[in-house]
Amino acid sequence: MSDASPDEPTRIIGGGAPGPDEAMRVVTGAADAADATRVVTGGGAPAGDATRVVTGSAFAPSQPRTGAGAAPAGGGGDAGTLPPGSVIAEFEITRLIGQGGFGVVYEAWDHTLERVVAIKEYLPTSLATRTGDGTIMPLSERHRETFDLGMRSFINEARLLAQFDHPSLLKVYRFWQERGTTYMVMPFYRGDTLRQALADIPAGVDEGWLLRVMDGVSQALAVMHAANCFHRDIAPDNILLLEGSGRPVVLDFGAARRVISDKTQAITVILKPGYAPVEQYAEMPDMKQGPWTDVYALAAVMHVAICGRSPPPSVARILSDSYVPLAGNEQLQQRYSPALLAAVDAGLAVRPEGRPQSMAEFRQQLGLEETTTMAATRSAPAGGAAPAVARTPAAARTQPPRPAPAPAPVDGGGGRSKLVPVIGGVAALAVAAGAALWWSGRGDGAAPPPPSAVAQAPVADAPAAAPSPAPAPPAPPPRVAPKTPLESLQALSVGATPGFDVTATARKPEVSIGKDKLAFDVRSNRDGFVYVFLLASGGELFQLFPNLLDRHNRITAGSTMALPRASWPMEAGGPPGTNHFAVVVSERERDFSDAGMKSEGVFPLFPAAGLASLEAANPGPAATVLRGRPVCPQSAGCADAYGVGSFKIVEK
Repeated sequence: MSDASPDEPTRIIGGGAPGPDEAMRVVTGAADAADATRVVTGGGAPAGDATRVVTGSAFAPSQPRTGAGAAPAGGGGDAGTLPPGSVIAEFEITRLIGQGGFGVVYEAWDHTLERVVAIKEYLPTSLATRTGDGTIMPLSERHRETFDLGMRSFINEARLLAQFDHPSLLKVYRFWQERGTTYMVMPFYRGDTLRQALADIPAGVDEGWLLRVMDGVSQALAVMHAANCFHRDIAPDNILLLEGSGRPVVLDFGAARRVISDKTQAITVILKPGYAPVEQYAEMPDMKQGPWTDVYALAAVMHVAICGRSPPPSVARILSDSYVPLAGNEQLQQRYSPALLAAVDAGLAVRPEGRPQSMAEFRQQLGLEETTTMAATRSAPAGGAAPAVARTPAAARTQPPRPAPAPAPVDGGGGRSKLVPVIGGVAALAVAAGAALWWSGRGDGAAPPPPSAVAQAPVADAPAAAPSPAPAPPAPPPRVAPKTPLESLQALSVGATPGFDVTATARKPEVSIGKDKLAFDVRSNRDGFVYVFLLASGGELFQLFPNLLDRHNRITAGSTMALPRASWPMEAGGPPGTNHFAVVVSERERDFSDAGMKSEGVFPLFPAAGLASLEAANPGPAATVLRGRPVCPQSAGCADAYGVGSFKIVEK
């Protein structure tokens, strides 16, 4: 995004974010492939980890560099990135997420608000380098004008984004100038791009799910259009579905990249042929760009979701229109409403005047009212079953439901702790049925049935004899009841490493509902990683730490870790009763992918039924899936050393 100058009536948002196998078209000039901005997916994640990490802006991923080196003399080389441990204002760099030709994105820790954030640094490697003291300097005086133009555009972009406040628009917390450049702080987003989600359902998506995604995206674009600002690069790669909630967030803005590219004449414009309308190829007096430009791209996204392919390139359609309207497709008519198909066709009109002229008009054709608020972006499958979210063993991924899956049993809810909506809105998860399984059948097995009476017919000419009783059937084996949630927590302590001492203490053993926080302190006699489990007063079992907001869980020996952090929603919400906590400090990071944990809100939850089934396979007093397993070096085992502390907090 960029601000318009006083004599420039419109602001345009652009910048390409092509997928790995999506063709790009360079209209004029020669583009360096390394300069193409892309969504960062899986930066720093282990191979095979399905969790995508997207951090606001989207630069092409690169290999992390551990030091801040200078670019080679003569310019044009990569400038050094900030190493982990670098401090900028109140933020500490923890790792490099990605680097493109015009900037760098880091993961960082906000020491003031105690949360993980993403920081974007303006660093056009073709124009500037980092000096020994960390300052960014243009490579030469002839590069300074273009460098300054790009930085002003970067600042205008940050200022504009900071003014917007919509849950489906990229949020900028703050921005400032320092060390000769500009920094922008954004939320650290985790999730899949819409392109990745659609790849999981090649047969096409459910109409309700698609409309929920489009509701959020179209609202976000309408907010931008009201500020006379256009995106110009809407595509499945530039829509992120947040992990857990599935909420869409519009990504990718590249004002600095466009300004620098235009100034250096390296690239006039980079377009995605299937999504860019004809007016983006060459603006003519009768084909200006406007809200209808984003309408075309959004309709093309819907076309991909419905058909599995993008529409024909618009520039080719001007000469010979090969587009086949969706509304006339009988097969699609069986799955989608006529209004939806007609709206997509209207949005894909070749000439601008043939399309809906505003996002509000397009929303109306889609049946999305102006007052519609953005709903959760995963619809329930046919049959009223609970939404099914596919997960990979390595990490949770938000995926839309496959069309018409078989109904699944729905667990009821009742007697749930009011802590659940308070701590991140992780309600609507199955509890009652699982709890019934968890606590039912705790006694011995039923008594064996009495032996059947066997009648023996008298034998002729033989003396009558008393019939021999049939042998009693063997007694059934004793029934092993699964662990209760509390027993699972207690099993953590049974298997702890001797001498690995962990102390966890509540600041207030008794708290008032609606008034106090569930606060506590953790100490360990060894360095390690902290994992906190809570069995809430309503019976739900959560992993409090690490969580969606905070994964900074390292502790040093002898230090005190005060929890919860400021960003955690941890107010006591009832019902009255006892909250049981178990705190594990592990020598190594731990993997809980086999523990049945569901990341549906801020704090991951262990659904009762699933955990009970898993614990039934671990009957020993020291065995529990809550322990997870240590993350060891590849092709090598490692010792599993950890300590456990526990405490209680009573809510009144």
